[in-house]
Amino acid sequence: MTTIERVTTTASSVPLHTPFVTALRRTETTDTVLVTVTDSDGRTGWGEAPQVWQVTGESLASATACLETMLAPAVTGRRLDDRDDLTATAAVVQRTVARNFGAKAALDAALHDLVARAEGTSVAAVLAGRPDGIRDVLTTDVTLSAGKADALADTARARVADGFRTLKMKVGTDASTDVQRVAAVRDAVGPDVAIRLDANQGWTREEAVQVIRALEVADLGVEFVEQPVVADDVEGLAWVRERVGLPVMADESCYGRFDLERIIRLGAADLVNVKLAKCGSLTVGRDMLRRAHEAGLRTIVGSMMESHVGVGAAAALVAAEPTTEVSDLDAAWWSRRSPVDGGISYSGNQIHVPVEGGSGITGFSAAG
Repeated sequence: MTTIERVTTTASSVPLHTPFVTALRRTETTDTVLVTVTDSDGRTGWGEAPQVWQVTGESLASATACLETMLAPAVTGRRLDDRDDLTATAAVVQRTVARNFGAKAALDAALHDLVARAEGTSVAAVLAGRPDGIRDVLTTDVTLSAGKADALADTARARVADGFRTLKMKVGTDASTDVQRVAAVRDAVGPDVAIRLDANQGWTREEAVQVIRALEVADLGVEFVEQPVVADDVEGLAWVRERVGLPVMADESCYGRFDLERIIRLGAADLVNVKLAKCGSLTVGRDMLRRAHEAGLRTIVGSMMESHVGVGAAAALVAAEPTTEVSDLDAAWWSRRSPVDGGISYSGNQIHVPVEGGSGITGFSAAG
């Protein structure tokens, strides 16, 4: 019988090669809690809980406290022999504490990693419930941090040269100049590169409609506009969507199943962005994607500013349950280094996902 022997947490701060700037914050590091779960057979599974004060409210201290004080005691000693045990233990994780979605997602991912390693397969295969048909190469967009038009144009050209074909522009910092910045990027990259926008809650309802209509008139080839209004204003999201032609995506307004159903009921979005640190579980994320597709919504999977561990779990979700659009999994690409050895890797706009050995992570990086 295989049991969960111990859960450990390690705070991690990895420098970024370029500052990451949105309407909500600026950061030059990825600050997270790395979680390892060791079973009685000596295997180790990995997960990650990001610090996202401005979105989820979780911090290194709160995630560590949640994991060490509540979640670890709840799962230590439990059986983890097969997928049925995984389902039962994952349910314990979800009901042990309210919210704390990043901490729960980290432990949930580590548990899936353990079972995948025991089976000699991948996290995606365990999540999908099938051994084949799992993608091992995914495509991601890349974010353009908020900034001035000239600098954004230069950065856009550089990212296209790096191999990216979908650019996610951060807007919402100044409604009066947002269209100008998008136009500068479009002029810089030409018509064949996809551009999507993320306002990160930066506009009022009225500003959102004004800016989006101006984008439509300018015919800048924008794919969609993400989270134009504050997260709690789902009615406002629907209000904006009724008045514009460009597709609208919900991110911060959509945490879990309840939020998704509300968005569907109100007709508040054309797309949803599913993130593990918001929904707290790989299986919940998978079920949200399925429900969104059933309701006719388009989807992407994203991440917070996380390292290769957290993005690897999100990539496993996409590999198991493909999204309708190119997903937003570039977060670890921004890191100067990975805090671990093994796991996912980047090649231009592609992410290579391990097909065996669980998450593929072999240990902490010697680089620290």
